[in-house]
Amino acid sequence: MEIRSTTDEDLDVFVDTVHAAFGLFPETPVEGGGLWWSALDMDRCLLALTADGQPVGTAAAHPFELTLPGEAIVPTSGVTAVGVLPSHRRRGVLGTMMRHQLTEFRARGEFLSVLLASEAPIYGRFGYGPATYTQQLKVPRHRAALAAPRARTVAGAPAAGSDNGSVEVLRRAECGEILEEVYDRYRRAQPGALSRPHRWWALRAGQPPISPAPRYVAVHRDADGVPDGYASYSIDEAKTLTVDETIATDDTVYTALARFVLGHDLVAQVVFKHVPPEHPLRWQLADFRAGQVSDEMDWLYVRLLDIPQALTARGWFTDGELVLDVDDPFLGEHGRYLLTVQEGKADCIPTDREPDLSLDVRDLGSIYLGGTAPSTLVRAGHVLAHRPNAAPLADALFRADRPPHCLHWF
Repeated sequence: MEIRSTTDEDLDVFVDTVHAAFGLFPETPVEGGGLWWSALDMDRCLLALTADGQPVGTAAAHPFELTLPGEAIVPTSGVTAVGVLPSHRRRGVLGTMMRHQLTEFRARGEFLSVLLASEAPIYGRFGYGPATYTQQLKVPRHRAALAAPRARTVAGAPAAGSDNGSVEVLRRAECGEILEEVYDRYRRAQPGALSRPHRWWALRAGQPPISPAPRYVAVHRDADGVPDGYASYSIDEAKTLTVDETIATDDTVYTALARFVLGHDLVAQVVFKHVPPEHPLRWQLADFRAGQVSDEMDWLYVRLLDIPQALTARGWFTDGELVLDVDDPFLGEHGRYLLTVQEGKADCIPTDREPDLSLDVRDLGSIYLGGTAPSTLVRAGHVLAHRPNAAPLADALFRADRPPHCLHWF
């Protein structure tokens, strides 16, 4: 078995192999681009070859930036296009590719990698843990009224939800630069969000609103006319208005965009895709039961490759210290670390002290962004707390300034 990096000349073979692994056929190219594989960096793709040179497996990685709690922005590899031909599964091909890939990431000096899992059980054994979550919110149009905010004005400030901006409707083809700029402002402040490199927008490689699929876009502008949010949407024959994504720089802008789509005429229901957990929109409905949560699922999986570097890179919001005993069975590694947090900064060093928590590296990936409470994994039997107050302290330490969320597909 040979694992090798690809070149531009390997693109067709790579695309054919990954599609065959999933039992699919490549899409027909369309005018204006839009093929997801056009955004691949071929020097970051891998092919698994048999002894006679037959391609039987693929893996790729996108160079992204990931926003951590505290608005720290770090480079990360977004793993994608991982597949093995049905004829060669359960022969160690996948594990060999994943180990090769992680070794390459480390050689580049990267301390994190991320992915979206096609199936939840697959990637835990390689050290990836679910770290962000997403859901859909369905609202019948006839029950879509928003309640007036009940909070009183404080010191002359407007109540939450007051908006002095405006919303205009544009076609997707008319506002590409606006979408790119607004998304970039949003992702820099949102823990768990990934960058969308310019070439993705230029090639229109991805899902709507990046792709050339026809969409209307409700663009929100502030009082000075500066775009600060958008909602990409379409309406089907059943009169369901589906919002691909709502991007907003603050809750007021999100509410204004939600009010706009919920008030759309000739619509039976509105479906918001990729609503963050704990988002206030459901509470803003006059009829709380009108908001029907569905399709709750894990989204971004995180894998730590250098634990001290990863833990010192993010921001922290509670002081304290914790000894973490971390096992990495896939890479055959084990380490014990003293995490000390003071005034928003962390120090993480190897230690011989008795551990507070013992955990798998996949569980450390799950709690890293603050989207999964360590105590939840203790209660699930995955993390071992060695003293009674270890889990509550870990909850306080690992919490984020806001719930992490990722809606970028790759």
